[in-house]
Amino acid sequence: MIIEAFPVGPLASICTILGDERSGEAIVIDPGAEANRIERRLHDKNLTLKQIIVTHAHLDHIGGAFKLKSLTGAPIYLNDKDLPLLQKLGEQAAWLGMEEPDSAPPDVLLAEGDTVGLASCPAKVLCTPGHTQGSVSLYFEGLNLVVAGDTLFAGSIGRTDLPGGSFADIIQSIRTKLLTLPDETRVICGHGPMTTIGEEREGNPYLQANSQFV
Repeated sequence: MIIEAFPVGPLASICTILGDERSGEAIVIDPGAEANRIERRLHDKNLTLKQIIVTHAHLDHIGGAFKLKSLTGAPIYLNDKDLPLLQKLGEQAAWLGMEEPDSAPPDVLLAEGDTVGLASCPAKVLCTPGHTQGSVSLYFEGLNLVVAGDTLFAGSIGRTDLPGGSFADIIQSIRTKLLTLPDETRVICGHGPMTTIGEEREGNPYLQANSQFV
């Protein structure tokens, strides 16, 4: 199985490629920018893109999705509670001083418990609101891997001071959805380095019983 996670765009959001060498199929998670670069990487690996999955509709995670769709024909998956954010990509771009990307409604709406991904590496959709109302995480049980978007970071959590954010919700999401996963589960975060559920359970200051942030 090919697993590549790398930063894209000026905000260095993490884009993930999961590819099956046998079937030649792949998914891309959070193509926030640099769609041409992502498409070239798929081509170099002889992979056909089957799904574009977006953990949440902030510009730095969805900004390249529609260009990537135009290059590959792959459908875009997004939770419906983030559709209002998708409709405000122009405002997000102006706030960040960036050019507004192309956009369109997603092809598939994600819901709790859905199965996405490839036949050889399916993922369960976990709704993890807090960073945005429609944030999701993707749990690949067979790979001991969760792609958490901007819900959980190494030693931190996603910001909750933007429209639709909620500190109470993000802590609830992490505790009831992510911390229920095995400690050895690797976490691909939306920014920064990878971590594990066990490391965050033990050391993340936002998740301790005596945390000053709660």
